[in-house]
Amino acid sequence: MAEGLLNQYCGNRFQAYSAGVKKTHVHPLAIQVMKEIDIDISRHRSKLVDEFKEITFDVVVTVCDQANETCPFFPGKKVIHNGFFDPGTIKGPKEEKLNAFRNVRDEIKQWIMDYFCMGEEDL
Repeated sequence: MAEGLLNQYCGNRFQAYSAGVKKTHVHPLAIQVMKEIDIDISRHRSKLVDEFKEITFDVVVTVCDQANETCPFFPGKKVIHNGFFDPGTIKGPKEEKLNAFRNVRDEIKQWIMDYFCMGEEDL
């Protein structure tokens, strides 16, 4: 969700690439709640950090505590971390899960808008 949000709202300043340290999938409920705000991440896929080893990054951003703990070391790079709750861990009825995804989507969106789009001029 963070990749889609940052590219949608701050794509004129940044290019986000989302990757993890283990392959997984894009949660169908993440796709659904992003579509609610007209951002299509249905073609996004799980990627490993290794896929981007040829790209020079200015900033490394982690949005979950597990990623922050296991993220490879990027020498000389600014690392920004904000740990958001993983809505994929919610058990229960679909509507409860959807609400968790919506809440996290909105929290990430607000953080991106404040910190990246209207925030620090020189990250």
